[in-house]
Amino acid sequence: MSFARRSLFFSGALCLWALAFPLHLSAQAQTSILGFTPSSAARESAVENKFKAIPIPDEERHQHHIFTAEPHVAGSPRNNELARYIADEWKQEGLEDVVIRRYDVYGSNPKFTSLEMVAPVHYRATLREIPVLGDPDSKNKSISSAWSGMSASGEVTAALVYAHSGNPEDYDLLRQQGISVKGKVVLVRYSNPYSYRGFKALTAEREGAAAILIYSDPAEDGFKKGPVVPKGSWGPEYHIQRGAITYDFMVPGDPLTPGWASLPGAKRIPVEQATSIPKIMALPLSWHDAKPLLSNMDGPVAPADWQGGLPIKYHLGGNRVRVHVKIEMDNSTQPYYVVEGRIRGAKLPDEWIVVGNHRDAWVFGGVDPSSGTASMMELTRALGKLSKSGMRPQRTIVVCSWDGEEMGLTGSTEWGEQFAGELRNKAVAYINVDEATSGPSFHGQAVASLAPMLVEATHSLKDPSGKTLYEAWKTSAARQRREAKQSAEVTDLNLADTRIGSGSDHTVFLNFVGVPVLGLQFEGPYGVYHSAYDDFFWMNHFGDPGYRYHTLMSQLWGVLALRLANADLLPFDFATYAGNIREFLNELQKTISGQPPSAVPPGEAGQPPPLDLKPLLAAIDDFEAAGKRLDDSTSRALASGSVDPELAETINHGAMEVERNWLNPDGIPGRPWFKHILYGARFTYAHLELPGLTEAIEKQDWPTAKDQSEILRRALVSNTKLLNDLNSDLSVK
Repeated sequence: MSFARRSLFFSGALCLWALAFPLHLSAQAQTSILGFTPSSAARESAVENKFKAIPIPDEERHQHHIFTAEPHVAGSPRNNELARYIADEWKQEGLEDVVIRRYDVYGSNPKFTSLEMVAPVHYRATLREIPVLGDPDSKNKSISSAWSGMSASGEVTAALVYAHSGNPEDYDLLRQQGISVKGKVVLVRYSNPYSYRGFKALTAEREGAAAILIYSDPAEDGFKKGPVVPKGSWGPEYHIQRGAITYDFMVPGDPLTPGWASLPGAKRIPVEQATSIPKIMALPLSWHDAKPLLSNMDGPVAPADWQGGLPIKYHLGGNRVRVHVKIEMDNSTQPYYVVEGRIRGAKLPDEWIVVGNHRDAWVFGGVDPSSGTASMMELTRALGKLSKSGMRPQRTIVVCSWDGEEMGLTGSTEWGEQFAGELRNKAVAYINVDEATSGPSFHGQAVASLAPMLVEATHSLKDPSGKTLYEAWKTSAARQRREAKQSAEVTDLNLADTRIGSGSDHTVFLNFVGVPVLGLQFEGPYGVYHSAYDDFFWMNHFGDPGYRYHTLMSQLWGVLALRLANADLLPFDFATYAGNIREFLNELQKTISGQPPSAVPPGEAGQPPPLDLKPLLAAIDDFEAAGKRLDDSTSRALASGSVDPELAETINHGAMEVERNWLNPDGIPGRPWFKHILYGARFTYAHLELPGLTEAIEKQDWPTAKDQSEILRRALVSNTKLLNDLNSDLSVK
């Protein structure tokens, strides 16, 4: 999740590197780009080449240094100062309609946190990160102590229990060992397997725990992975992964205005009715502070897969170790600020391409989010320079700097809720960059209809390795699949990640508004997430020395925005989308087939339940066939060399409606804010396909499963008709 001084330290090296590996391809203009006629593609290629030549590593580094100069948590004076800085920069760059929007939201800040072991020996947790050699920012006195956003306030002295990763199955094992956590404090790890800390908190709250301590075990992100800061990229002994525990998998955004914008004076529900506000105390720990607790625990030896990276035997505890936890929070309404600017479209100003990155960070935010913020600032500088030279996009490009993402996806959610109606009428797509880079491996996400366009765009960019970005992406994807022991061959059809969960600012666009989304990120070994060591020093030594991937991100981000903004016919591939939906359904069919007989209530004569997925598969086939016909028709229309503007408007607006038609106004059962019937997220933030149908089947709630199946079938039928109508329009013209 998870945004001035200027140094020329790397300038010589960067100049030599730029000569060796130009970041943009200077080949002849392309005459084939998805969504463009040949002549339009040639013009677009020329525009892109001029755009790609503008972002430079020195400017990326300069902006990154500004945004990582001081801690800037949501709601802080420094974060608000950066909002004003962004607005001023955008105005100077030539962006139009620059405005800072205020949302009064239920925010979270610490007053006091403490943790002591009171038995069998005394130990007071430091709850601090110590400075490291060579990193001046690690000495900054503004660095906070350990705290968890949206933690409840309180005080308790109780026994401590080790609950592994804090997932429901972990508490099942504790029960099997005769250990209850009710009224006790639980100690859990951040990963193994990964789950969002808010889900860990909710699970502990449901189990009756009084408080939850979440620590970073070196097996996950420390010395067991490799050299630690300052000698390597992994987390040192004192690193603390801060983070919010907001239950934003239920309702993201301001907890007191669920489903509507938290504008000044807006209606607010009582705190007691807010489903996303935790009722449990929570505190993050370094392994330095966790080790004394674990070392003194008694009780059964933890299972082998619960053992961690520390040189001790992990026990389940529950009796011998007692801790005193005290937390005082200032959880109250405070202003968050979203910065918005745009470059108005020359011909289609009421069709929007929205791009965004969040600004707020837990400390300095070297990777999360300031690498993305730096790339965004170079993106806007380049777009502004093009606009000033007369190269204005056909559609409007809207740029947003979000606030409060780390607290609960807050700023983007409130903005999306405020402009939901306008976005449903005007938004073509949203392109999100949270973290621009923590290493060299590209990870691209997209709804399936935009996946081919994303893959195509990577052919036009040069990776710092000397390969095209496309080639580098395929290479890293193949390596990652081998390491994960996945047998699927990497192809253009499965290169982009179309399994989209939550945890960043795309959520409101996809799951609430119904806008197609893309997400861009370069990844690498990154063990300092949300800690004070995620800073300028870390980026310059480990994440992206030379700021080459920052620059590449600005270029890729801009190329995608420009292609969507300038396309004659929007480059949606609905046949690919249909294939993706079929894949989702086939996986769900395996889930049903794999359930034990006792989980499947009998129908007549003892037969399996009447949840027949064949009508859905048939509807997908029809949708795919309609998508292929439309793809063929649009290809012919574009190849002819010109498309009638009125016809293009009809086709494009119809294509934009497809994503809106995947919305169910009633939302997912139990989580009505989340309205998309194809894409959702589990409580862990993990991707969840066909969410309403999948959750009903997993709960063995067959009546609800049948209802959700019918909702999906009707949406498929509706979109098939829409595509057939659009194809008819193209054929007639």
